[in-house]
Amino acid sequence: MQPTSERPRPRLARRVDDIAPFRVMELVKRANALAAAGHPVIQMNIGEPDFTAPPPVVAALKQAADRGLSQYTPALGIAELRKAIALDYGRRYGLDIAPSRVIVTAGASAALLLACCALVDVGDRVLMTDPSYPCNRHFVAAFNGIPNPVPTGPENRFQMTRALLDANWTSATAGALLATPANPTGTSIPFEELRGIVEAIRARGGFSLIDEIYLGLSYNSTSRTALELGDDLVICNSFSKTFSMTGWRLGWLVVPESLAPAFEKLAQNLFICASALAQHAALACFEPESLAIFDQQRDSFRERRDFIVPALRAVGLDVPVTPDGAFYVWIDCVRVASNSIEFAERLLDEAWVSLVPGHDFGQHEADRYLRLSYATSRPQLEEAVKRIADLIRRG
Repeated sequence: MQPTSERPRPRLARRVDDIAPFRVMELVKRANALAAAGHPVIQMNIGEPDFTAPPPVVAALKQAADRGLSQYTPALGIAELRKAIALDYGRRYGLDIAPSRVIVTAGASAALLLACCALVDVGDRVLMTDPSYPCNRHFVAAFNGIPNPVPTGPENRFQMTRALLDANWTSATAGALLATPANPTGTSIPFEELRGIVEAIRARGGFSLIDEIYLGLSYNSTSRTALELGDDLVICNSFSKTFSMTGWRLGWLVVPESLAPAFEKLAQNLFICASALAQHAALACFEPESLAIFDQQRDSFRERRDFIVPALRAVGLDVPVTPDGAFYVWIDCVRVASNSIEFAERLLDEAWVSLVPGHDFGQHEADRYLRLSYATSRPQLEEAVKRIADLIRRG
């Protein structure tokens, strides 16, 4: 028999070569290896809250497990959770959302994959910003669409504008995938600007797919959901960030009523359902005790933002736009380094501080930007700033 190492391997699909490695995860591996070797690494790379699910949610998970609620659920999610999500839009934003429009998914990634499967046809171009969350372009490409990154900068808060959309829309464009607040910049699209964008897309017969997974971590007390702009939008959200439940893999979509049957058919075939136990536990997210905890966590992130942004500026790093949501800072390192990759590697190897260079998030001026996640404690942030300052002083 031919040795295993010498046997021909199955041919991989060409799309595999088009997917770049997720640099942040590679950096996490390196940072973890350094930490395992005894170095006091400060991880500010991955976008994960340092909080965990509150006690009522953990208790609800245990109760669901004890009751044996671990079998398949309907593909669109359990009715109680879909209703709870719909009611939360009423509580937060004064909107009357029908539970039949809510689709519970296995995290926001599954939600965006499902949406792209439903909306993106072969050869369709989908507008998104550069920089943006790196997986978005792969979600589009997975269904043979063409991601169309639009370069953005400080002048437009690293966000899409109506003028940029008009300038980049072509006859092959099918729609836009936008995030507000956004990863990696933490910036939001001003609501009236978003209104103009949606109206322009609607006038062209395109789709608006809006990622709002950080909307609950917006520092603007008057934050608004894009669902206000009409019932023809597709909105993605998640329990991962606002609810500090990243590993629970639970998200949702709000879709036009007429499209719900198509999404149900796709969900049945692609995912069957989201985790039953996570769904039953997530009902406790909407209890008053849990909601109060989530508000405290958001306030903590705001306090960290208010510390880290001026602290970075004081040591010579530029933050061209102050983030207004999420837990990221988009840092311009051009005054202290010639290349964000080299600077990130020096920070990790010499200062044991792990940030992510901009190349994960796009190509436009990626050499000058890094993403810092301040989803870590205030003492850790203070220590990180000291180490960064020492590295910069050493040159």
